[in-house]
Amino acid sequence: MSPPAAKDYLAQQMSEQEYLDTEPYSEVKREYIDGYVYAMAGAKASHNRIVGNVHGELRNYLKGKPCQPYMSDMKVKVGKKYFYPDVLVDCTNLPDSSVFTETPRLIVEVLSKSTRRRDETTKRVAYIQLETLLEYVLIEQDFVKIEVIRRSEGWLPEHYYLGDEITFESIELTLTVEEIYDRVQNEDMTDSFAQKMREAAEAEIRSALPDSE
Repeated sequence: MSPPAAKDYLAQQMSEQEYLDTEPYSEVKREYIDGYVYAMAGAKASHNRIVGNVHGELRNYLKGKPCQPYMSDMKVKVGKKYFYPDVLVDCTNLPDSSVFTETPRLIVEVLSKSTRRRDETTKRVAYIQLETLLEYVLIEQDFVKIEVIRRSEGWLPEHYYLGDEITFESIELTLTVEEIYDRVQNEDMTDSFAQKMREAAEAEIRSALPDSE
């Protein structure tokens, strides 16, 4: 079998067991896709901010509840594939020794140039095969756009932008798009912040003017 098409990272052929045995000692995280191992590229600050924002909101909301969020060190196993999602939620009380799950309820990926193709194709096709998965979320980092596909909607995409609220139906949590992009400095967020500053300044000026009556 030939490896999946990939231009941004090199593939190394390996058995599933060899991957599982060597992954804990690898200097870089690697994903496993049908007999081939792919090293994962590093991430920008914007990527880490979005992941931190999402995980932080999930952690606070799910504290004391059966479901638990995990960041990018927990693998998801789908058949003969192992992926590292940026954020996932599992509700099965995984043992402390677990290094992967097959039962995520929610998966979040932050898109980048090196991962976009896998996240939108290979991973999407694999993830929706998981019986427990209810939502898959794709977040752009270089501009503001979030895509959510839900089992309840037949995996059809819905898109969210600045000013929108997103309800993660799988865990009954609603967040604003602004909360997800907090501190991210892409062009959309910079323009939005500048607009809010202008509106605040205009409101302050209006409040300082004498009444026209």
